Amino acid sequence: MTNSETAAVEPLVPRDPAGVALPGERRVLAAAERSLRHERRGLRGVWPFLGPAFVAAIAYVDPGNFATNVAAGSKYGYMLLWVVLMSNLMAMLIQSMSAKLGIATGMNLPEACRERFSRPVSLGLWVQAELIAMATDLAEVIGAALGLNLLFGIPLFPAALIAGAFSFGILALQTYGGFRHLEAVIVGFVGIILVGFVVQVIGADPSGPAILKGLTTPRFDGTESVLLAVGILGATVMPHVIYLHSALTQRRVTPRDDRERLRLFRFERIDVMIAMTIAGVVNLSMIVMAAGVFHSRGLTGVEDIDQVAAGLGDIIGRHAEVFFGIALLASGLSATSVGTLAGQVVMQGFIRRQIPVFLRRAVTLLPALVIVAMGVNPSVALVLSQVLLSFGIPFALIPLVMICRDRRAMGNLVNRPATNVAAYVVTTVIVGLNLFLLQQTLFA
Repeated sequence: MTNSETAAVEPLVPRDPAGVALPGERRVLAAAERSLRHERRGLRGVWPFLGPAFVAAIAYVDPGNFATNVAAGSKYGYMLLWVVLMSNLMAMLIQSMSAKLGIATGMNLPEACRERFSRPVSLGLWVQAELIAMATDLAEVIGAALGLNLLFGIPLFPAALIAGAFSFGILALQTYGGFRHLEAVIVGFVGIILVGFVVQVIGADPSGPAILKGLTTPRFDGTESVLLAVGILGATVMPHVIYLHSALTQRRVTPRDDRERLRLFRFERIDVMIAMTIAGVVNLSMIVMAAGVFHSRGLTGVEDIDQVAAGLGDIIGRHAEVFFGIALLASGLSATSVGTLAGQVVMQGFIRRQIPVFLRRAVTLLPALVIVAMGVNPSVALVLSQVLLSFGIPFALIPLVMICRDRRAMGNLVNRPATNVAAYVVTTVIVGLNLFLLQQTLFA
Protein backbone atom coordinates (compact mmCIF):
# COMPACT_ATOMS: atom_id res chain seq x y z
CA MET A 1 0.00 0.00 0.00
CA THR A 2 1.40 3.40 -0.96
CA ASN A 3 1.56 6.34 1.39
CA SER A 4 -1.23 8.10 -0.49
CA GLU A 5 -3.45 5.03 -0.17
CA THR A 6 -2.70 4.75 3.51
CA ALA A 7 -3.65 8.36 4.08
CA ALA A 8 -6.99 7.78 2.35
CA VAL A 9 -7.95 4.98 4.68
CA GLU A 10 -9.68 6.19 7.80
CA PRO A 11 -8.71 4.04 10.80
CA LEU A 12 -11.51 2.24 12.60
CA VAL A 13 -10.26 3.45 15.98
CA PRO A 14 -8.04 6.40 16.93
CA ARG A 15 -4.42 5.71 17.74
CA ASP A 16 -1.16 7.36 18.57
CA PRO A 17 -0.60 9.75 21.47
CA ALA A 18 0.26 12.65 19.13
CA GLY A 19 -3.06 14.41 19.56
CA VAL A 20 -5.22 12.01 17.51
CA ALA A 21 -6.65 10.01 20.40
CA LEU A 22 -9.12 11.36 22.93
CA PRO A 23 -7.79 12.01 26.47
CA GLY A 24 -9.07 8.71 27.88
CA GLU A 25 -7.62 6.81 24.96
CA ARG A 26 -4.25 8.53 25.34
CA ARG A 27 -4.13 7.27 28.93
CA VAL A 28 -4.90 3.74 27.75
CA LEU A 29 -2.28 3.93 25.00
CA ALA A 30 0.31 5.25 27.45
CA ALA A 31 -0.49 2.42 29.88
CA ALA A 32 -0.21 -0.10 27.03
CA GLU A 33 3.21 1.23 26.08
CA ARG A 34 4.39 0.88 29.69
CA SER A 35 3.16 -2.73 29.69
CA LEU A 36 5.10 -3.45 26.50
CA ARG A 37 8.20 -2.06 28.22
CA HIS A 38 7.60 -4.38 31.23
CA GLU A 39 6.86 -1.38 33.48
CA ARG A 40 3.38 -2.74 34.31
CA ARG A 41 2.91 -6.38 35.25
CA GLY A 42 0.16 -8.77 36.25
CA LEU A 43 -3.44 -7.62 35.85
CA ARG A 44 -2.34 -3.98 35.52
CA GLY A 45 -0.16 -5.02 32.60
CA VAL A 46 -2.95 -6.87 30.79
CA TRP A 47 -5.74 -4.37 31.47
CA PRO A 48 -4.95 -1.83 28.68
CA PHE A 49 -5.19 -4.58 26.07
CA LEU A 50 -8.57 -6.01 27.09
CA GLY A 51 -11.43 -4.99 24.85
CA PRO A 52 -11.04 -5.89 21.16
CA ALA A 53 -11.91 -9.56 21.72
CA PHE A 54 -14.96 -8.58 23.78
CA VAL A 55 -16.22 -6.49 20.87
CA ALA A 56 -15.75 -9.54 18.65
CA ALA A 57 -17.28 -11.84 21.29
CA ILE A 58 -20.64 -10.06 21.23
CA ALA A 59 -21.12 -11.50 17.76
CA TYR A 60 -20.63 -14.97 19.24
CA VAL A 61 -23.63 -14.50 21.54
CA ASP A 62 -25.90 -12.66 19.11
CA PRO A 63 -29.62 -13.46 18.59
CA GLY A 64 -28.76 -16.12 16.03
CA ASN A 65 -27.15 -18.08 18.83
CA PHE A 66 -30.35 -17.86 20.83
CA ALA A 67 -32.37 -19.34 17.97
CA THR A 68 -30.02 -22.16 17.00
CA ASN A 69 -28.98 -23.16 20.52
CA VAL A 70 -32.50 -23.13 21.94
CA ALA A 71 -33.79 -25.14 18.97
CA ALA A 72 -30.95 -27.64 19.41
CA GLY A 73 -31.50 -27.99 23.16
CA SER A 74 -35.27 -28.38 23.01
CA LYS A 75 -35.26 -30.90 20.13
CA TYR A 76 -32.11 -32.92 20.85
CA GLY A 77 -31.40 -32.26 24.51
CA TYR A 78 -27.71 -32.15 25.36
CA MET A 79 -26.62 -34.01 22.20
CA LEU A 80 -25.14 -31.00 20.35
CA LEU A 81 -23.17 -29.53 23.25
CA TRP A 82 -20.01 -30.90 21.65
CA VAL A 83 -20.69 -28.74 18.58
CA VAL A 84 -20.74 -25.60 20.73
CA LEU A 85 -17.55 -26.66 22.52
CA MET A 86 -15.70 -27.38 19.28
CA SER A 87 -17.02 -24.18 17.67
CA ASN A 88 -15.75 -22.14 20.60
CA LEU A 89 -12.29 -23.70 20.42
CA MET A 90 -12.26 -22.93 16.71
CA ALA A 91 -13.29 -19.35 17.50
CA MET A 92 -10.36 -18.92 19.87
CA LEU A 93 -7.92 -20.02 17.19
CA ILE A 94 -9.52 -17.94 14.44
CA GLN A 95 -9.86 -14.72 16.45
CA SER A 96 -6.29 -15.07 17.72
CA MET A 97 -5.04 -15.27 14.14
CA SER A 98 -7.17 -12.29 13.12
CA ALA A 99 -5.83 -10.19 16.01
CA LYS A 100 -2.30 -11.32 15.15
CA LEU A 101 -2.66 -10.32 11.51
CA GLY A 102 -3.61 -6.77 12.49
CA ILE A 103 -0.61 -6.50 14.83
CA ALA A 104 1.92 -8.02 12.42
CA THR A 105 0.93 -6.29 9.19
CA GLY A 106 -0.68 -3.03 10.35
CA MET A 107 -3.55 -3.92 8.00
CA ASN A 108 -6.93 -5.50 8.54
CA LEU A 109 -7.83 -8.74 6.75
CA PRO A 110 -9.73 -7.12 3.83
CA GLU A 111 -6.82 -4.73 3.21
CA ALA A 112 -4.38 -7.64 3.28
CA CYS A 113 -6.57 -9.57 0.84
CA ARG A 114 -6.69 -6.58 -1.52
CA GLU A 115 -2.90 -6.38 -1.46
CA ARG A 116 -2.41 -10.12 -1.96
CA PHE A 117 -5.09 -11.16 -4.44
CA SER A 118 -6.13 -9.97 -7.89
CA ARG A 119 -8.84 -7.35 -8.24
CA PRO A 120 -11.52 -9.83 -9.46
CA VAL A 121 -10.85 -12.06 -6.45
CA SER A 122 -10.98 -9.11 -4.07
CA LEU A 123 -14.25 -7.93 -5.61
CA GLY A 124 -15.72 -11.42 -5.28
CA LEU A 125 -14.69 -11.60 -1.64
CA TRP A 126 -16.21 -8.16 -1.06
CA VAL A 127 -19.56 -9.12 -2.62
CA GLN A 128 -19.90 -12.28 -0.55
CA ALA A 129 -18.81 -10.41 2.59
CA GLU A 130 -21.54 -7.81 2.02
CA LEU A 131 -24.13 -10.59 1.61
CA ILE A 132 -22.92 -12.13 4.85
CA ALA A 133 -23.19 -8.73 6.52
CA MET A 134 -26.82 -8.55 5.45
CA ALA A 135 -27.53 -11.97 6.95
CA THR A 136 -25.79 -10.89 10.13
CA ASP A 137 -27.79 -7.70 10.41
CA LEU A 138 -31.02 -9.58 9.79
CA ALA A 139 -30.43 -11.81 12.79
CA GLU A 140 -29.35 -8.99 15.07
CA VAL A 141 -32.18 -6.56 14.30
CA ILE A 142 -34.82 -9.28 14.52
CA GLY A 143 -33.33 -10.43 17.83
CA ALA A 144 -33.41 -6.96 19.35
CA ALA A 145 -36.98 -6.46 18.10
CA LEU A 146 -38.02 -9.76 19.67
CA GLY A 147 -36.43 -8.67 22.94
CA LEU A 148 -38.47 -5.45 22.95
CA ASN A 149 -41.58 -7.40 22.02
CA LEU A 150 -41.10 -9.88 24.87
CA LEU A 151 -40.35 -7.23 27.47
CA PHE A 152 -42.79 -4.48 26.53
CA GLY A 153 -45.24 -6.04 24.07
CA ILE A 154 -44.17 -3.71 21.26
CA PRO A 155 -45.13 -5.10 17.79
CA LEU A 156 -42.16 -6.37 15.82
CA PHE A 157 -41.98 -3.69 13.13
CA PRO A 158 -41.93 -0.64 15.44
CA ALA A 159 -39.67 -2.65 17.78
CA ALA A 160 -37.23 -3.12 14.89
CA LEU A 161 -37.27 0.64 14.27
CA ILE A 162 -36.57 1.32 17.94
CA ALA A 163 -33.72 -1.23 17.94
CA GLY A 164 -32.22 0.49 14.91
CA ALA A 165 -32.42 3.86 16.65
CA PHE A 166 -30.67 2.47 19.74
CA SER A 167 -27.90 1.03 17.59
CA PHE A 168 -27.23 4.54 16.24
CA GLY A 169 -26.64 5.66 19.81
CA ILE A 170 -24.18 2.86 20.48
CA LEU A 171 -22.28 3.66 17.29
CA ALA A 172 -22.07 7.30 18.38
CA LEU A 173 -20.00 6.16 21.37
CA GLN A 174 -17.27 4.96 19.03
CA THR A 175 -17.52 7.95 16.73
CA TYR A 176 -17.55 10.68 19.37
CA GLY A 177 -16.42 8.99 22.59
CA GLY A 178 -13.65 6.70 21.36
CA PHE A 179 -13.09 2.99 21.29
CA ARG A 180 -12.79 2.54 25.08
CA HIS A 181 -16.32 3.85 25.59
CA LEU A 182 -17.64 1.43 22.98
CA GLU A 183 -15.69 -1.45 24.49
CA ALA A 184 -17.01 -0.64 27.97
CA VAL A 185 -20.61 -0.71 26.76
CA ILE A 186 -20.05 -3.98 24.88
CA VAL A 187 -18.45 -5.60 27.94
CA GLY A 188 -21.48 -4.49 29.96
CA PHE A 189 -23.82 -6.10 27.46
CA VAL A 190 -21.83 -9.35 27.59
CA GLY A 191 -22.16 -9.31 31.38
CA ILE A 192 -25.93 -8.82 31.16
CA ILE A 193 -26.27 -11.77 28.76
CA LEU A 194 -24.10 -13.98 30.99
CA VAL A 195 -26.07 -13.19 34.15
CA GLY A 196 -29.35 -13.77 32.34
CA PHE A 197 -28.44 -17.29 31.31
CA VAL A 198 -26.80 -18.23 34.59
CA VAL A 199 -30.13 -17.49 36.27
CA GLN A 200 -31.99 -19.60 33.73
CA VAL A 201 -29.60 -22.56 33.95
CA ILE A 202 -29.93 -22.63 37.74
CA GLY A 203 -33.70 -22.75 37.39
CA ALA A 204 -33.55 -25.43 34.69
CA ASP A 205 -32.02 -28.02 37.05
CA PRO A 206 -29.99 -29.73 34.27
CA SER A 207 -28.57 -33.26 34.30
CA GLY A 208 -24.82 -33.30 35.02
CA PRO A 209 -24.12 -36.73 33.44
CA ALA A 210 -26.11 -35.78 30.33
CA ILE A 211 -24.13 -32.55 30.00
CA LEU A 212 -20.84 -34.46 30.24
CA LYS A 213 -21.98 -36.96 27.62
CA GLY A 214 -23.12 -34.20 25.29
CA LEU A 215 -19.76 -32.43 25.59
CA THR A 216 -17.64 -35.53 24.99
CA THR A 217 -19.66 -37.67 22.53
CA PRO A 218 -19.80 -36.30 18.98
CA ARG A 219 -22.89 -37.55 17.12
CA PHE A 220 -25.82 -36.49 14.95
CA ASP A 221 -29.39 -37.72 14.60
CA GLY A 222 -30.62 -37.09 11.08
CA THR A 223 -30.37 -34.22 8.62
CA GLU A 224 -32.12 -31.70 10.87
CA SER A 225 -29.51 -32.16 13.58
CA VAL A 226 -26.80 -31.47 10.99
CA LEU A 227 -28.69 -28.35 9.92
CA LEU A 228 -28.76 -27.13 13.51
CA ALA A 229 -25.09 -28.03 13.96
CA VAL A 230 -24.14 -25.94 10.93
CA GLY A 231 -26.36 -23.15 12.26
CA ILE A 232 -24.58 -23.33 15.62
CA LEU A 233 -21.25 -23.19 13.82
CA GLY A 234 -22.39 -20.21 11.74
CA ALA A 235 -23.69 -18.44 14.84
CA THR A 236 -20.52 -19.12 16.83
CA VAL A 237 -17.71 -18.61 14.30
CA MET A 238 -18.85 -15.35 12.73
CA PRO A 239 -17.30 -14.30 9.39
CA HIS A 240 -17.73 -10.56 9.89
CA VAL A 241 -15.77 -10.47 13.15
CA ILE A 242 -12.93 -12.41 11.52
CA TYR A 243 -12.57 -9.26 9.42
CA LEU A 244 -13.31 -6.86 12.26
CA HIS A 245 -10.89 -8.19 14.89
CA SER A 246 -7.87 -7.51 12.69
CA ALA A 247 -9.06 -3.89 12.31
CA LEU A 248 -9.46 -3.53 16.08
CA THR A 249 -5.80 -4.44 16.65
CA GLN A 250 -4.07 -3.00 13.57
CA ARG A 251 -3.67 0.56 14.87
CA ARG A 252 -4.64 0.31 18.52
CA VAL A 253 -1.09 0.08 19.88
CA THR A 254 2.06 0.48 17.79
CA PRO A 255 4.94 -1.82 18.88
CA ARG A 256 8.45 -0.52 18.25
CA ASP A 257 10.21 -3.78 17.47
CA ASP A 258 9.73 -7.54 17.13
CA ARG A 259 9.94 -8.16 20.88
CA GLU A 260 7.18 -5.67 21.61
CA ARG A 261 5.14 -7.07 18.74
CA LEU A 262 5.37 -10.55 20.22
CA ARG A 263 4.50 -9.28 23.70
CA LEU A 264 1.55 -7.33 22.31
CA PHE A 265 0.19 -10.47 20.67
CA ARG A 266 0.51 -12.37 23.95
CA PHE A 267 -1.63 -9.73 25.66
CA GLU A 268 -4.20 -9.85 22.87
CA ARG A 269 -4.28 -13.64 23.09
CA ILE A 270 -5.22 -13.34 26.77
CA ASP A 271 -8.00 -10.96 25.72
CA VAL A 272 -9.23 -13.58 23.23
CA MET A 273 -9.11 -16.42 25.75
CA ILE A 274 -11.12 -14.52 28.36
CA ALA A 275 -13.73 -13.13 25.96
CA MET A 276 -14.23 -16.37 24.01
CA THR A 277 -14.49 -18.42 27.20
CA ILE A 278 -17.30 -16.18 28.44
CA ALA A 279 -19.02 -16.43 25.06
CA GLY A 280 -18.64 -20.21 25.14
CA VAL A 281 -20.17 -20.45 28.60
CA VAL A 282 -23.16 -18.41 27.41
CA ASN A 283 -23.67 -20.60 24.34
CA LEU A 284 -23.41 -23.81 26.34
CA SER A 285 -25.85 -22.36 28.87
CA MET A 286 -28.41 -21.76 26.14
CA ILE A 287 -28.50 -25.42 25.13
CA VAL A 288 -28.38 -26.64 28.73
CA MET A 289 -31.29 -24.36 29.64
CA ALA A 290 -33.41 -25.51 26.69
CA ALA A 291 -32.58 -29.16 27.32
CA GLY A 292 -33.33 -28.95 31.04
CA VAL A 293 -36.55 -26.97 30.70
CA PHE A 294 -38.10 -28.27 27.47
CA HIS A 295 -36.51 -31.49 26.19
CA SER A 296 -36.60 -33.17 29.59
CA ARG A 297 -40.38 -32.58 29.67
CA GLY A 298 -40.96 -33.87 26.16
CA LEU A 299 -41.46 -30.36 24.75
CA THR A 300 -39.26 -30.98 21.72
CA GLY A 301 -41.14 -28.65 19.39
CA VAL A 302 -40.34 -25.44 21.27
CA GLU A 303 -38.28 -23.41 18.80
CA ASP A 304 -39.84 -19.97 18.43
CA ILE A 305 -38.35 -17.33 20.69
CA ASP A 306 -41.72 -16.20 22.02
CA GLN A 307 -42.60 -19.81 22.89
CA VAL A 308 -39.29 -20.14 24.71
CA ALA A 309 -39.91 -17.04 26.79
CA ALA A 310 -43.45 -18.10 27.68
CA GLY A 311 -42.26 -21.60 28.58
CA LEU A 312 -39.51 -20.27 30.81
CA GLY A 313 -42.03 -18.15 32.68
CA ASP A 314 -44.48 -21.03 33.09
CA ILE A 315 -41.97 -23.76 34.01
CA ILE A 316 -39.16 -21.98 35.86
CA GLY A 317 -41.02 -18.91 37.07
CA ARG A 318 -39.05 -16.35 39.07
CA HIS A 319 -39.26 -13.92 36.13
CA ALA A 320 -37.09 -16.21 33.98
CA GLU A 321 -38.82 -14.91 30.85
CA VAL A 322 -37.79 -11.36 31.80
CA PHE A 323 -34.14 -12.37 32.17
CA PHE A 324 -34.37 -14.10 28.78
CA GLY A 325 -35.88 -11.01 27.15
CA ILE A 326 -33.27 -8.68 28.66
CA ALA A 327 -30.44 -10.94 27.49
CA LEU A 328 -31.93 -11.13 23.99
CA LEU A 329 -32.34 -7.35 23.80
CA ALA A 330 -28.78 -6.71 25.04
CA SER A 331 -27.48 -9.19 22.49
CA GLY A 332 -29.34 -7.67 19.56
CA LEU A 333 -28.58 -4.03 20.32
CA SER A 334 -24.85 -4.55 20.79
CA ALA A 335 -24.39 -7.08 17.98
CA THR A 336 -26.05 -4.92 15.35
CA SER A 337 -23.62 -2.08 16.11
CA VAL A 338 -20.64 -4.42 15.88
CA GLY A 339 -21.98 -5.73 12.57
CA THR A 340 -22.13 -2.21 11.16
CA LEU A 341 -18.50 -1.55 12.17
CA ALA A 342 -17.50 -4.80 10.47
CA GLY A 343 -19.29 -3.68 7.32
CA GLN A 344 -17.20 -0.51 7.31
CA VAL A 345 -14.02 -2.56 7.53
CA VAL A 346 -15.11 -4.83 4.67
CA MET A 347 -15.94 -1.98 2.28
CA GLN A 348 -12.91 0.13 3.14
CA GLY A 349 -10.56 -2.85 2.95
CA PHE A 350 -11.67 -4.66 -0.19
CA ILE A 351 -12.59 -1.73 -2.46
CA ARG A 352 -10.99 1.25 -0.70
CA ARG A 353 -14.34 2.96 -0.22
CA GLN A 354 -16.00 4.23 2.93
CA ILE A 355 -19.39 5.71 3.69
CA PRO A 356 -20.48 7.39 6.95
CA VAL A 357 -21.14 4.74 9.56
CA PHE A 358 -24.61 6.11 10.28
CA LEU A 359 -25.56 5.95 6.59
CA ARG A 360 -24.38 2.36 6.44
CA ARG A 361 -26.43 1.57 9.54
CA ALA A 362 -29.53 3.01 7.83
CA VAL A 363 -28.92 1.05 4.61
CA THR A 364 -28.25 -2.29 6.28
CA LEU A 365 -31.30 -1.85 8.48
CA LEU A 366 -33.64 -1.88 5.48
CA PRO A 367 -33.50 -5.64 4.59
CA ALA A 368 -34.28 -6.59 8.18
CA LEU A 369 -37.20 -4.16 8.27
CA VAL A 370 -38.54 -5.64 5.03
CA ILE A 371 -38.36 -9.18 6.44
CA VAL A 372 -40.16 -8.10 9.60
CA ALA A 373 -42.82 -6.22 7.61
CA MET A 374 -43.45 -9.31 5.43
CA GLY A 375 -44.39 -11.29 8.52
CA VAL A 376 -41.72 -13.99 8.11
CA ASN A 377 -41.41 -16.18 11.21
CA PRO A 378 -38.57 -14.43 13.06
CA SER A 379 -37.19 -17.59 14.69
CA VAL A 380 -37.01 -19.39 11.32
CA ALA A 381 -35.32 -16.34 9.79
CA LEU A 382 -32.78 -16.35 12.62
CA VAL A 383 -31.85 -20.03 12.14
CA LEU A 384 -31.58 -19.77 8.34
CA SER A 385 -29.46 -16.62 8.60
CA GLN A 386 -26.98 -18.54 10.74
CA VAL A 387 -26.75 -21.35 8.18
CA LEU A 388 -25.96 -18.73 5.52
CA LEU A 389 -23.28 -17.29 7.79
CA SER A 390 -21.66 -20.70 8.10
CA PHE A 391 -21.23 -20.86 4.33
CA GLY A 392 -19.43 -17.50 4.46
CA ILE A 393 -16.83 -18.61 7.00
CA PRO A 394 -14.40 -20.27 4.51
CA PHE A 395 -14.20 -17.08 2.42
CA ALA A 396 -12.84 -15.24 5.44
CA LEU A 397 -10.95 -18.12 7.02
CA ILE A 398 -8.98 -19.42 4.03
CA PRO A 399 -7.41 -16.02 3.19
CA LEU A 400 -6.67 -15.52 6.91
CA VAL A 401 -4.78 -18.82 7.08
CA MET A 402 -2.93 -18.11 3.83
CA ILE A 403 -1.66 -14.77 5.09
CA CYS A 404 -0.88 -15.86 8.66
CA ARG A 405 1.38 -18.66 7.41
CA ASP A 406 3.35 -16.25 5.17
CA ARG A 407 6.54 -15.13 6.93
CA ARG A 408 7.03 -12.22 4.53
CA ALA A 409 3.72 -10.74 5.67
CA MET A 410 3.77 -11.76 9.33
CA GLY A 411 7.43 -11.56 10.32
CA ASN A 412 8.09 -13.06 13.75
CA LEU A 413 4.32 -13.56 14.29
CA VAL A 414 4.01 -16.07 11.45
CA ASN A 415 1.97 -19.13 12.35
CA ARG A 416 3.86 -22.02 13.89
CA PRO A 417 3.57 -25.39 12.10
CA ALA A 418 1.20 -26.71 14.79
CA THR A 419 -1.01 -23.62 14.41
CA ASN A 420 -1.13 -24.16 10.66
CA VAL A 421 -2.17 -27.77 11.12
CA ALA A 422 -4.92 -26.75 13.52
CA ALA A 423 -6.09 -24.07 11.08
CA TYR A 424 -6.18 -26.59 8.23
CA VAL A 425 -8.24 -28.98 10.34
CA VAL A 426 -10.68 -26.23 11.34
CA THR A 427 -11.11 -25.14 7.72
CA THR A 428 -11.65 -28.72 6.57
CA VAL A 429 -14.24 -29.38 9.27
CA ILE A 430 -16.20 -26.24 8.44
CA VAL A 431 -16.18 -26.80 4.69
CA GLY A 432 -16.93 -30.50 5.16
CA LEU A 433 -19.95 -29.82 7.36
CA ASN A 434 -21.31 -27.37 4.82
CA LEU A 435 -20.88 -29.83 1.93
CA PHE A 436 -22.48 -32.62 3.94
CA LEU A 437 -25.45 -30.40 4.75
CA LEU A 438 -25.80 -29.45 1.08
CA GLN A 439 -25.70 -33.09 -0.02
CA GLN A 440 -28.24 -34.15 2.61
CA THR A 441 -30.56 -31.29 1.81
CA LEU A 442 -30.51 -31.62 -1.99
CA PHE A 443 -30.11 -35.35 -2.52
CA ALA A 444 -31.37 -37.13 0.62
